[in-house]
Amino acid sequence: MNIKPIGDRVLVKPLKEEEVTASGIVLPDTVDKEKKAEGEIIALGNGEKLAKLNLSTGMKVLFKKWGGEEVKADDDELKILDHGDVIAIIE
Repeated sequence: MNIKPIGDRVLVKPLKEEEVTASGIVLPDTVDKEKKAEGEIIALGNGEKLAKLNLSTGMKVLFKKWGGEEVKADDDELKILDHGDVIAIIE
């Protein structure tokens, strides 16, 4: 299934986050520490506000963890985010 966001929206594939404490305990991604997440841009809408951000597919970004809508496509968990939910580009 192909999903193409419209307007000022971005389709992102969230990256799995897992943290290990100093004592070796693995904290799952369900432990919410900072309410931001990392992901890779899969597709972009064609909105004017989004064009000003100079984003492109394949870029890694930080986004608000609780922002956007979750969708499932071809066994992948994806998020459709508004342009305002993308908070940083990871270089």
